[in-house]
Amino acid sequence: MTINTQALTLLSYVLFLFGFGILFTAARSFKEHNTTINPIKIETASSLVVSGIFNYSRNPMYLGMALILLGLSLKFNLIGGLIFTTLFILFITNFQIKPEEKAMQKIFGEEFVNYKNKVRRWL
Repeated sequence: MTINTQALTLLSYVLFLFGFGILFTAARSFKEHNTTINPIKIETASSLVVSGIFNYSRNPMYLGMALILLGLSLKFNLIGGLIFTTLFILFITNFQIKPEEKAMQKIFGEEFVNYKNKVRRWL
């Protein structure tokens, strides 16, 4: 193993674990606020979670998933993984996050608009 390979491997583990930590923290926040974690049933959301990790990203679960993919990409297939991670981000943004944001604005109104104006979508 060369130093570059070792550094890449270490970075891949760090990104993977950091992504998993973000994902876990966000899921736990939903559970603590007794609201749905299911992105398919967004209309059943009972509260808008804006504290903790949600102070930094409106979508920390998707951010965690992207970091996990990026970590795996660095370890196993850099070019293919970067392409896949980019496609994942584009797909999730357009087909999951944007519809979720419309639903959240419908459910929570001005509270969501204020939150959206303070916290970025990804990071």
